[in-house]
Amino acid sequence: MKRTFLITAAVAAASFTALGPAHADARYPAKPVTMVVPFPPGGGTDAGARLIAQQLSKRWGQSVIVENKPGAAGNIGAEAVARAAPDGYTLLVGNVGTQSINQSLYKKLSFNPDTAFAPVSLIAELPLVMLVNPNVPAKSPKDMIALAAAKPGEIAYSTSGAGSAMHLAAELFADGAGVKLMHVPYKGGGPAVQDVLGNQVPMTFATVFESSGHIKAGKLRALAVTGDKRSPALPEVPTMAEAAIPGYNSISWIGVLAPAATPPAIVDKISADMRDVLNQPEVKERLLGLGATPAGNTPAQFRAVIEADKRRYGKLIRDKSISLD
Repeated sequence: MKRTFLITAAVAAASFTALGPAHADARYPAKPVTMVVPFPPGGGTDAGARLIAQQLSKRWGQSVIVENKPGAAGNIGAEAVARAAPDGYTLLVGNVGTQSINQSLYKKLSFNPDTAFAPVSLIAELPLVMLVNPNVPAKSPKDMIALAAAKPGEIAYSTSGAGSAMHLAAELFADGAGVKLMHVPYKGGGPAVQDVLGNQVPMTFATVFESSGHIKAGKLRALAVTGDKRSPALPEVPTMAEAAIPGYNSISWIGVLAPAATPPAIVDKISADMRDVLNQPEVKERLLGLGATPAGNTPAQFRAVIEADKRRYGKLIRDKSISLD
């Protein structure tokens, strides 16, 4: 009798374990979820995170809390999530920097972005815009190429720091155009844009989110967007590929990731719910208002984006010998 009971119990336990992820999927989330943004409040990553958190909270009937953990180009917040319990209750809202760029810039990272996370879904793509002060005698990227060719290494551009998406977009432009530019790094995108507004620096590459108001007010001139298609927020501005450099494509993006060992059923549920939310007309409208293009996708598709950008930017970083440690 005892032996029969033990066998029955073992079979039941095995069955419960096998069904665990599916049951976890059905119950999830049973308590508040935290989304860690590894940057300060107010930027594009933070704005996108707060929008998706608000919508998921409505859908799930649970609080979705956005927690900012800035520092070290996003590495501090990313590491906190990498070391969190893999139960779906602590998620990372990362971007192209934290997932595809930083591992090439920082040789001494205490975690491996390739193995520490399970990609869930993109939230949005954020193309950059090539911007100049209105006093600069350039109406197109080809005009800027001509200016830079006439003064090698003298035409400056501002960025949010070495290795940032702004920096790499500018270096891809310089490489594609065959010109040399002067890099002027700042501590953040805001100050970088501010000094172009003040004509201390002639040019920058900034997100539509950061720059569209200044463009519409005539305080900055937009020469091209860096994505492979025009931005819905600036439909009159050509892509860099259209205007000057065929094949040019350099965008930022934001997306949600979970700790690596999170059950696949939970990852798939979050991803599916995010895609549903991102298809809602009001959510699309709000993201487009931020200068972002909604881009929900599957975990496998998101991983492919991360890998493609890692190869693209990793090569550029190696070729330019860019390092931050």
